[in-house]
Amino acid sequence: MPELPEVEVSRQGISPYLDNQRLVKVVARQRQLRWWVPDEVIAQLDQPILSVTRRAKYLLIQLPAGDIILHLGMSGHLKVVPADTPATKHDHIDLLLSSGKVLRLNDTRRFGAVLWQAKGEVHPLLASLGPEPLSDRFNLAHLQAAFAKRNSAVKLVLMDNHVVVGVGNIYANEALFKAGILPTKPAKQVTDAQLARLLPVIKETLAAAIKQGGTTLRDFSQADGKPGYFAQQLLVYGRGGQPCTSCGKDLAEIRLGQRSTVFCASCQQ
Repeated sequence: MPELPEVEVSRQGISPYLDNQRLVKVVARQRQLRWWVPDEVIAQLDQPILSVTRRAKYLLIQLPAGDIILHLGMSGHLKVVPADTPATKHDHIDLLLSSGKVLRLNDTRRFGAVLWQAKGEVHPLLASLGPEPLSDRFNLAHLQAAFAKRNSAVKLVLMDNHVVVGVGNIYANEALFKAGILPTKPAKQVTDAQLARLLPVIKETLAAAIKQGGTTLRDFSQADGKPGYFAQQLLVYGRGGQPCTSCGKDLAEIRLGQRSTVFCASCQQ
């Protein structure tokens, strides 16, 4: 599933095409995605697009009456094409723009979502999310409070969207390796010194991934069709059994929370 950097790269990719445009209409060839595309989305006709923002892994296209919320799911991706471009099998949703182009959602597995958030309201999926990892709200005091009484493995706590949004599996692996923390360590046993190392590492890792275009995943490409380029710099994720880049010992790989977890038993404590 695309993680926060991939979603942010998508936002940056589509924003120039949506800025200062009007949403002429929404065309839904298939409304049954992860959830049914609500009538409020289909009803948006000839509306100015105010901005394109992101909350966690959700993209928000802001209109006067509210926001169209997009989630890419496991296989979804966005592309901007001329309006007369024939739709392919899995091109489910088109947002027709006043420029004569369309923002098109392609989603093979249909695990993505197109939802509606009325102005002044917060959609239930967004209501209880934690702070953005690159914001000032995600700070040492917040981490200390979140970890203080948690027996769960530190990696699982980092991936809890109530604690912080967008630190998915890839970047949790990477950040914990760089901070020298075992992913299986109970969160409440992580020392203040370790948290002080971990906080900037999370921010730096995500910022670097965004800058370099997102991690190359099987189903992900940028809006212009170019893949991300961060995967070649991953230190542990996907490298189980290979030598640690720091000490040379083989990296361990286990399942934690049903997700692949790779770490160095020598470098991480």
